[in-house]
Amino acid sequence: MNEQIREYIDKYPSEIIDMFNDLRKLIFDSVSVEPEEILWAKLPSYYVGESFVRLIPFKDHINVEAQAINQHKQELTDYKITPKGMMQIYLKQSIPDEIMKQIFAETLKR
Repeated sequence: MNEQIREYIDKYPSEIIDMFNDLRKLIFDSVSVEPEEILWAKLPSYYVGESFVRLIPFKDHINVEAQAINQHKQELTDYKITPKGMMQIYLKQSIPDEIMKQIFAETLKR
């Protein structure tokens, strides 16, 4: 993990760190090339070319910013999708692994 991202995420509760690590692993598992991992505008970001996914932690949830989220809204009815198309996953919710892998793959395709 990028050292800046590790330092950034370490200030959150362990449950958020665990969820972040699970989502990060799904990002890396969903693409055939290794994404560039950077802290962009203080936000953990994963780039393949011009395409990106951002994982934005909060104290009780993580916002996922990925272009393909809007195409999968009907599969994500248990999750809040913000007006800007970010998906919010709260600690009490499970991560929809297969849908997220598909979203990450579609967002980060070259």
